[in-house]
Amino acid sequence: MNTLQPTSEHFQLLKIRQVMKVTCLARSTVYKYCADNNFPKPIQLGKRNAAWVESEVKEWIEQKMLQRAQPR
Repeated sequence: MNTLQPTSEHFQLLKIRQVMKVTCLARSTVYKYCADNNFPKPIQLGKRNAAWVESEVKEWIEQKMLQRAQPR
């Protein structure tokens, strides 16, 4: 059972153009990363309408920042 308590941040959704802007990724790259399970999955809002949870996208960016600090 999910015990996550929703906050206003959990309800902030980003459309693809916003995701592209904050991540500096191309549309095709965002969808490729989603398909490869390397990026948060979008929420389907309709047949041709999707959005990403802002906090999940921010967490992905933070993980990328942490990765660059780790030695290879």
